[in-house]
Amino acid sequence: MVIDKMENFGKYVALNPLFGIVADYLKTNDLNALEVGKYTIQGDELRLNIAQTKPKSKEEAKLEAHRDYIDIQIPLSDVEGMGYTPTCDCLPRDAAYNAEKDILFYQGMAESYIDVKPGMFAIFFPEDGHAPGVTPTGVKKAIFKVKVG
Repeated sequence: MVIDKMENFGKYVALNPLFGIVADYLKTNDLNALEVGKYTIQGDELRLNIAQTKPKSKEEAKLEAHRDYIDIQIPLSDVEGMGYTPTCDCLPRDAAYNAEKDILFYQGMAESYIDVKPGMFAIFFPEDGHAPGVTPTGVKKAIFKVKVG
């Protein structure tokens, strides 16, 4: 898991060959101006989802993980709480995997939470269980889905 300010995103482009494309996209597009919906950037390898979440408590935020994609999550309209637990510590260990949606859901709450503000981002790799969307009012956010290299 990585959490940092947007101006530092370029420091992370070496982590995945597609992160450079994300960096270029961020320089040339205003995420706040995009409508809620799904955008294809580079086939199945790189997609963008602009979402509007509903209010959610820590107890309501489901702990999830992905196998085939890395999430780069960017709150746009408000502070978003994001939970974290390494997947090796998530239960049940044999959680059902939905290959079509590339998602596993785990039981219980995350071990820790951090507030991610507009102007920041969080990167969740397949080994990072995460419980995003914790906010009392909902949040408009960008989620880049980056194919694991």
